[in-house]
Parts: sequence; C-alpha cells; structure tokens
Amino acid sequence: MNAAPPRPVYLDLTNLRGHVTGIERVALDLFAPENLAPHEVRPVRSGSVPGMMLAQHLGLPARALADRSALFVFPGFPPGPLSVAFGARCITYVHDTFLITRPQDLSWKSRLYMAPSFAFAMRFGRRFLVNSRTTGEAVRDVCRSRALVALLRPGVRDVFGLAGMAGTAAYDPAKPLRLLAIGTIEPRKDYPAAIAIVAALNAAGIPAELHVVGRVGWGRHPFLEAPPPFLTLHGYVDDAGLRRLAESCHLLLSTSKAEGLGLPLLEVQHGGLPVVAPQGAVFSEVLGSSALFIAPDDPEGSAARIADWARTALPRAAAASRANVARWNGLATADAARFRAFLDWGPAAYADSNGVVPPRG
Repeated sequence: MNAAPPRPVYLDLTNLRGHVTGIERVALDLFAPENLAPHEVRPVRSGSVPGMMLAQHLGLPARALADRSALFVFPGFPPGPLSVAFGARCITYVHDTFLITRPQDLSWKSRLYMAPSFAFAMRFGRRFLVNSRTTGEAVRDVCRSRALVALLRPGVRDVFGLAGMAGTAAYDPAKPLRLLAIGTIEPRKDYPAAIAIVAALNAAGIPAELHVVGRVGWGRHPFLEAPPPFLTLHGYVDDAGLRRLAESCHLLLSTSKAEGLGLPLLEVQHGGLPVVAPQGAVFSEVLGSSALFIAPDDPEGSAARIADWARTALPRAAAASRANVARWNGLATADAARFRAFLDWGPAAYADSNGVVPPRG
C-alpha cells in the first residue's frame, strides 16, 4: 500500500486572539507545520468574534467543498455542524467533555455557543483525537460506536524554564508551608476547596500559605471579596514570575473537580515541584506514582496527609516529578508518530491498539 500524497491540513485557530492559554499552546505545538510535513498546514485565523463565528460555520465548510483532498482539524473550539457533515475529513481534538458533562460550571457564552456544537460533533463526528485515555473513555460514552478515537497526548515543554531549578524550597516546619495553585479562577477549578485545605493546615498549627496564579474567569467567587490572610492572588504572571514562585513554593496543589489532562501539573514537574492532586482517573493516569492524591471535599483529612507528606517525602518527590514528566513525554512522542503515520496511511496507522481508545464492551 502506497502512502497518500501530501494533502492540505486546515487548522482552525480562529479562537486565538491575544494571550495564548495552555490549551491553545497545545494546539500550536501538536499541529506545527514542521511536525506534519510534507503535509501542508494551513492555519485559519480571525481578528474578531464575529469573524471567528463566520469562519467556523461557513468559511471552513466552504473550503472543504472547494478542496476535497483537505483535512480539517479543530483543536480548540468544536467544529460547526456543516464541518461535521464532511465526515472523515473533519477531525476534532478533544481536551475534555465538560461542555456537556458539567453545564453548571460553564460561562453563558460556552453554554450558548460551544456546548451545542460540541454535542453535535460528539453525536455525528467520525474522527476524534484525545489528550488522555481518560478523555478518550469519556468521548466513547457519548460518540458513535464506529468513530475513531485516537490518542494524541501532548508533549509537555518546559515553558516556564524550570528545568534549571536546583530544587524546590526546603520545608522548615517552623516556617509557612507554601502551596502554589495555577489556573483560571472559575468554578471547575474549585479554589474554595484549596482554601479550605490551607485553612485546615493553619487551624492544625501548621503555618501555610496559598499562592494562586491565574486570571479571574467566569462565575461568582466570594473569596475574592474577602480573601483570607493566608491567600495571595497573583493574577496573570509571566514565565519568569512563575519560575520565581515555583522556586519559593514547596508543592503544587490542585483541587479541580474535573480535567481532561491538567497541563500545569505536568509543566511544573520539569522543575521537580511535588504535586498534590485529587483522587481520580485522569490524575492517576497523568501523574502515576509521582503525586500525593487527596479528597478535596475532606479538608481536614487532606491537610493531615499534606502535612505528613511535606515532613517525610518532599526530597524524594522532586525526583519522582521529573521522572514522571519524562515518562509522559515518551508516550506523547509515540502518539505523534502514529498521527503522522495516519496522515500518510489513514486509519491503518491505528491498528496498534495502544494508539486508540476502543468502544466499551
């Protein structure tokens, strides 16, 4: 069987304007022209929200009609219904399924615009790429049984320049335990749970601080109106600022209710920063044995486990963090090779079951 000739790959980047988020950075890295050559990547951008909507619902389908050899990849916003109608030429990259599984945590814009398109793509789409096995299994719950659900885990770059860190801050029980949290302030991240855990540490006589890096997103957050004294809200910080915080903190704390991947958890592991994360399938998949897993809805119990871990395991945890991000990047390299082969050979590239998430049952 001969490889398919090079073909255009249209990449929907119409949602990219201004500051690039972690999810958007994943799209730019995974589908960079040098990674897909000799297939030609053709980014499609827009300068405004109306332009984005026009391109997603009419412009991209028009290109699909005009260029019948092209593939269309949607790595950020879900494809519009007319793009889904092009079947196997429409490839949706899925970061998570919370657009349909957690409507209570969505902004009104997401509920009105993104969620309906995502639900339509899940029902009628034929090809999906996913960032983790956990996300793939969630997609399998809602997509058609004959759809291709293939792994394309993102490689995690040292975007904050943490690899050169000599080590994390040494913990002295006589001084505050400094916990770092990274992510947009929005309901799904569940910062009230993180605040309750740090409050429980202080109540137990263990001085602790919580440092939150992230812009304020959607939802109502009473803690912003009257922050507790141990909470510092840093807002958006640049890479150098985050590096300084990582060097001064003892561990990263996540209390997120749901993630498809949890990219910052891996990014900080380049610097050996120990990670505390919720119990759950995706966190176990991504972090392996390198993290401490807690129940965020039990602040006293979580605080006790974190305090014990800080006293006994932090030096070993730094090495485990670095080893884990290397493990993950090895998996991502294999996924990228399969997807590159898919562009040449089609679905036969996924005959290796390690690269796909099979239908349940």
